[in-house]
Amino acid sequence: MKVCLKEADFNQLVEFAKAKAPEEACGLIAGTQTDTEKRIEKVYFLTNIDHNSEHFSMDPAEQLIAVKDMRKLGYKPLGNWHSHPQTPSRPSAEDIRLVYDRMASYLILSLADEDVAVLNSFHIENGYVEREEIVMQ
Repeated sequence: MKVCLKEADFNQLVEFAKAKAPEEACGLIAGTQTDTEKRIEKVYFLTNIDHNSEHFSMDPAEQLIAVKDMRKLGYKPLGNWHSHPQTPSRPSAEDIRLVYDRMASYLILSLADEDVAVLNSFHIENGYVEREEIVMQ
């Protein structure tokens, strides 16, 4: 699966994650989908109610507001994103264990290298992790 992301949205992800560091930042992604491509049209920036640097839980009320907004805009929920302030852009054992939707894309933004933020997208199903191609627009 190819995941298309606007460069402006990527830049907002980085800024938001840096502002929330050392806590993990998190949110949802929404847009359109075909058999081969997910096109992210909107990124939602949510509160990590755990306020932790090693895991996150999204605020349920904010999630509900985001899903209502997606429906209003005619977008489909495509998955979620979160940051790894000190570790690489790959799913942790906890990330894999907590997967709740095999259709979702899981974007992980690493801030471990202060000079370069690294974003990867993953499809995770039954403990199996597959990297998805990100295309910047």
